[in-house]
Amino acid sequence: MATAKLERAVPFRWSVQANQRDLSFQLTGDNVFGVHDCSVGDELLTKNDKDSQMTMRDTAIIAYAETKIVAKGDKDVWTLGAEVLEDLIRTTGVDKAEIDGLILSSSQTGAGNPFWAQTTADQLALEVDFCNTVDIGGCSPVGAVARAAIAIDAGLCETVFCLFADTASRENNSRPRHYQAEWTAPLGLLGPPTSFGFLTCRYQQQFGLDFRMLGKLAVAQRNGALLNDLACEKLRVPISVEDYLQSRMIADPIRLLDSVMVCEGASGVLMTSKKNAARRGFKHAVFPIGYGEKTSYKFAESIVDVTDTGHLPAGEKAFKQAGMKASEIGSFHPYDDFIIAMMLQMEMLGFCKKGQSCDFIRERDFNFNGDLPLNTGGGQISAGQVGLAGGGTNLVEAVRQLFGEAGTRQVRNGNTALVTGIGGIPYARNWNSSVVMILTANG
Repeated sequence: MATAKLERAVPFRWSVQANQRDLSFQLTGDNVFGVHDCSVGDELLTKNDKDSQMTMRDTAIIAYAETKIVAKGDKDVWTLGAEVLEDLIRTTGVDKAEIDGLILSSSQTGAGNPFWAQTTADQLALEVDFCNTVDIGGCSPVGAVARAAIAIDAGLCETVFCLFADTASRENNSRPRHYQAEWTAPLGLLGPPTSFGFLTCRYQQQFGLDFRMLGKLAVAQRNGALLNDLACEKLRVPISVEDYLQSRMIADPIRLLDSVMVCEGASGVLMTSKKNAARRGFKHAVFPIGYGEKTSYKFAESIVDVTDTGHLPAGEKAFKQAGMKASEIGSFHPYDDFIIAMMLQMEMLGFCKKGQSCDFIRERDFNFNGDLPLNTGGGQISAGQVGLAGGGTNLVEAVRQLFGEAGTRQVRNGNTALVTGIGGIPYARNWNSSVVMILTANG
């Protein structure tokens, strides 16, 4: 037997409670205070990678659904959510009353409502035991899957509906309260393109930048959108590297074809325990086997390298939990609000060394039938960004590939996929939150 000693106030972790029954903490509210000895099995120390790995592998995504992405539509955000829910129920045969968990992504439409998750449950007539909104911006859809796994493993619920819906192009109710109004907007630095312009300039200064390689990524994603009937029709137009280079400048050196177009739509997944999925005999299941999340990476440091991102530590954690390395990934679905963001993630996640992504891109094929399929449905840049729910587009595409249901764009290696998220743009830093998740079809 081993003895674990806690010498400061720490949160009472669901993973410890769920997997170990012989702990004797003295609880005050949600925390353990003071110094307490507890005898535990030799296989447990405290919160560690092994616990996280076990938790992830014990849950399954049993279905996905997605609406058509439109530039500006006439459907209410709850109508879109209802369509996703109806599709999930139809696909799985799960009774609506069996869904006892609801987790939403961030939504610009719902940003002004402090009761967004509860109101959405009301509108969808869902009576649930666990209800939550994940508020980490574009990281939220992937973060929702991680939190659903936590809730299921802890016994808080058994079947969770993760919904990613936004009608931001028509109804943006967000009112950000941060540095922009005081420090950047008065100087004319407006919106994400300027921030990503700074990132691009810094990278170019440090390492050099072949913009044709950014164009190659843009073309690969557009090729995916051409094969995706759910992509925004306005974006389903073929492009070439020359088209990319000649597209108009938005915030030098950010071009029009570097950038996402805010759209409307919804997607979602249905999750349950691995045991329940096996018992019910669902045709397909996808399992999250590695997850990492980092917020405010190096924010406490006075001087930082803005080309470093939180995907570095988040990716290391996810790969360690999965027992994998980047070269083993079957398809790559990085968050893509701007092309340069994907390139930075390739370096942070170990696909190539820092400063060498242009060479890496030059030597590889990123189409669905290439050696590293990239955002095979078009990603957000070529399928449309569904507001703060846009990360769901890439997540659902990864699940679709692992289900083997991508049709004419089906990848050769449908065993594993890597999905990421980016959430928030801070002042003089990279981005606020970074998430990395590895999925497998082999439970």
